[in-house]
Amino acid sequence: MKVTIIGSGYVGLVTGACLAEQGNNVFCLDLDPKKIEILNSGGVPIYEAGLNEMIERNRAAGRLQFSTDIAASVAHGDIQFIAVGTPPDEDGSADLQYVVAAARNIGRHASTAKVIVDKSTVPVGTADKVTAAIAEELEKRGLSADLCSVVSNPEFLKEGAAVEDFMRPDRIVIGTENSPAGMRAKEQMRKLYAPFNRHHERTYYMDVKSAELTKYAANAMLATRISFMNELANLADLVGADIEAVRQGIGSDSRIGFGFLYPGTGYGGSCFPKDVSALSKTANEHGRDLKILQAVEAVNEAQKYTLVEKIDKRFGKDLKGMKFALWGLAFKPNTDDMREAPSRIVIGELVKRGAHVVAFDPVAMKEAQHCLDLDFKGNPEGLKKVSMVSDPMAALDGCDALVIVTEWKAFRSPDFDLVKQKLKNPIIFDGRNLYEPAAMQELGIEYLGIGRHN
Repeated sequence: MKVTIIGSGYVGLVTGACLAEQGNNVFCLDLDPKKIEILNSGGVPIYEAGLNEMIERNRAAGRLQFSTDIAASVAHGDIQFIAVGTPPDEDGSADLQYVVAAARNIGRHASTAKVIVDKSTVPVGTADKVTAAIAEELEKRGLSADLCSVVSNPEFLKEGAAVEDFMRPDRIVIGTENSPAGMRAKEQMRKLYAPFNRHHERTYYMDVKSAELTKYAANAMLATRISFMNELANLADLVGADIEAVRQGIGSDSRIGFGFLYPGTGYGGSCFPKDVSALSKTANEHGRDLKILQAVEAVNEAQKYTLVEKIDKRFGKDLKGMKFALWGLAFKPNTDDMREAPSRIVIGELVKRGAHVVAFDPVAMKEAQHCLDLDFKGNPEGLKKVSMVSDPMAALDGCDALVIVTEWKAFRSPDFDLVKQKLKNPIIFDGRNLYEPAAMQELGIEYLGIGRHN
């Protein structure tokens, strides 16, 4: 099938590459010429496991192309995926300007029937706005609005495992209208996703608004579990309980399960923060306060300061002359995404207290440097107190303590004798509970995790 992907960012690239992998002819559009230049020269502007190889394989096979040509992109695909960004607006709502602009471009150039797929994470009612924008442009050209039908097909991709998630999905959600055009669109989507349903049916068909809400509901539920466990972990610290024992005790209940029950330094990234906020804003627009989600957001923001509070308690708030090694910059492992990353809060607060920070991350240091340049804009002296090194052990040299923010596998079994040798004080502040407190005690390492006790 001929497919166009509008937006060659995280979701667009993964979607385009995976659909090409199934034999479709995919045209990826982006209006950023630098991004397209990178892709056409064999590079990939984001880090995602397995994506680079898949893109190169399908480019070589002629099934995947990248361009800035809007008219060509509309002409190419019978199915047009809108996978542009929906960043948070100032009031917390999703900014739909790029979605609507993409829709208008389709309306300006379409001359044959098209299925328009909202792949971007968008609030309930967006499909109506997309439909209206396309119809307005078609009517200007004397064409029927029935030429295009809009479908909601939200993505459920975990950063760091997005290719695997797309190729072997838990579920595929497709929302269509109950109309002749909607039924035709449903059949087109059924054909497109048929290869992903060969083992068993994974597709859930529903109305458009239910599909739009499903995406937000899923992310809000996962964010809620994370904040709930962070609240319990903080309580465990106060009462002397071990949150890992608690996690195993409740996770073994089949009604609860183990997923997303790991306490830490709060969630970040491009999805949970903006999606929880946007869902709350949607509710506000309809006269409803989602009090649980308000609490989820508040808990998460506070949790990003938990490690710094532990450092304050151990060393005091005046950290002048002290130096801290920091392992992990990305908001989660297997990605270079620094959006809403807790590491940015930790670094900012340590520098504010006068400390120097020496950081290491396996893949995110380039993106981290860009983000820290923005965070410390107007504070060049503060930025000078942050350095990055290419080896995790080198980060420890002469530091007063180690702070772990991201749970990369490479951090799970370090040479603890070497860690002790390099640090001035054998102290680890572990924001991801990678190690067992009893084992650390035996090694002579002072260990401060999140809700962990011997």
